[in-house]
Amino acid sequence: MTSSYARAISLAAALMTGLPMIAVADGSAVVMTKADLKWKDMGNGIKAAPVSGDMEKGASRFFLSYPVGLVTPMHHHDTDHYVTVVSGAITLTADGKDYKLGPGAYFALTDKAPHIAKVEGKEPAVFFIQADGPWNVVMEK
Repeated sequence: MTSSYARAISLAAALMTGLPMIAVADGSAVVMTKADLKWKDMGNGIKAAPVSGDMEKGASRFFLSYPVGLVTPMHHHDTDHYVTVVSGAITLTADGKDYKLGPGAYFALTDKAPHIAKVEGKEPAVFFIQADGPWNVVMEK
């Protein structure tokens, strides 16, 4: 397991337990508690809480929250990204297959992989995402 994936899993575990979160980057520590997260509205009930980097300009790490009942249209992102489900449950449709995912599940979407996410159950789905470049959403035709 690479150190970046280990950090993502540690952050996800800390968020689920309500403990302070620690992310280590380039030998210096960034410490955030769950209360320190600054959530911003992304539209359609989706919220993002940046942890490092700038989602619009380059590589970043952030939490993303999908509301109960959300079903995204088929879309892709121009940047490769790596996702850990922190809480809630989704059905991810990718490569023509449905995957039921809950807390602790991991997936990577690379090479502009088209996908659909459907929030299942009665709680929002929260993800921790590491994006290799600017974050965008491109609808499939």
